[in-house]
Amino acid sequence: MNTLIAPDNNWALLSILFLSSFLAIYLEQKYKWASKLTGAIITLVIAVLLTNFNIIPTSTPVFDDIVWGYAVPLAIPLLLLDANVIKIWRETGKLLLIFLIGAAGTFAGALVGTALLSGLIEGLPGVAAMMTGSYIGGGVNFTAIADAFNVSGSLISATTVADNLNMAIYLMILLGIASSAFFKRHYTHPHIDEVEKAGADKEDKTLAASYWERHDISLKDIAACLAYAAIVVTVSKLIAGFFAGIIPTGNGFLKMLNTFFGSQYVWITNVSMVFASFFEDKAKQMHGAKEIGTWLIYLFYFVIGVPASIIMIVQNAPLLLLFCFILVLFNMVFCFGFGKLLRIDLEDIILASNANIGGPTTAAGMAISLGWTKLVGPCMLVGTFGYVIGTWLGIIIGSILGA
Repeated sequence: MNTLIAPDNNWALLSILFLSSFLAIYLEQKYKWASKLTGAIITLVIAVLLTNFNIIPTSTPVFDDIVWGYAVPLAIPLLLLDANVIKIWRETGKLLLIFLIGAAGTFAGALVGTALLSGLIEGLPGVAAMMTGSYIGGGVNFTAIADAFNVSGSLISATTVADNLNMAIYLMILLGIASSAFFKRHYTHPHIDEVEKAGADKEDKTLAASYWERHDISLKDIAACLAYAAIVVTVSKLIAGFFAGIIPTGNGFLKMLNTFFGSQYVWITNVSMVFASFFEDKAKQMHGAKEIGTWLIYLFYFVIGVPASIIMIVQNAPLLLLFCFILVLFNMVFCFGFGKLLRIDLEDIILASNANIGGPTTAAGMAISLGWTKLVGPCMLVGTFGYVIGTWLGIIIGSILGA
């Protein structure tokens, strides 16, 4: 499909990408309605509108290679500088519990969704396997399971389109829940209270503006942060490549191990956690990491919204969108239902569900955008754990359904 801006017009696309993130941040810090909506969702909505009005293409080197290839990996080490795993591990108990409950919900949703739509979607068992792995783990699990069951390329593409629009809708719902008076009445929410309290004495400012006040950041800080992030990613890619090369893929279990230990995101998280835990004093000296990392995450939110072409969904994958929605619905019902029974905080429930469906990066991005900084490390941890079990559970679903 022809668009106003061609896929190879990199500078125009970069301009739109950067301008959209700036506009979202500006609105979030300027207007209270935008602060409640959050800059993350504003960025995502801008991307969806630009795509569906044929202004920007759904796939370009700028989005696929630069943002996914560089911005996202660099953001993770910067956002984990405060994540001392020794301190936060004790705090992940309830978050891990609700994450596992959400995984069970995704698993159940795959079974129910397949039963409801059986015969309407060709190759549905393979889709169920891929989406179970993806909605418990992430993209690495999706890819591994697609390969394991030899899912056709056309079905993978249609599923990816449906998944992207479903993710955009899902993230909007989660962000809406975080600011919903109804959910605040029925769940405890200490982190939301903390953010609101921080801005209580600054009524002329939005919560976002109060949180993101100017800090002491020098040129040396910026250079140190970017050097650190690049080194972490480089080391992580080397480690991942080493394990991917030595772990055979002769059977499903070994292929799962190869996918997990060969994932750069797993090792980026691990290396970042080690540095933050054992070199805490050095980590605290690196001012500006949170600001740079959060800006990179805003770019990521824009790119999430880009592939959400409503026309493509209507033409090619409406039933796949419905199937993906069923998985998400079951995940949320399990998370919020059992979360209420177990008296788990609203923030933990939201981020656990996000870590399931979106993975550790979207969960961390949401935690940062909402000011729940103490939960960034824990949600990254449980989201990364999803990589461990995602492929395994996806293969089980595929085997049960005869993919």
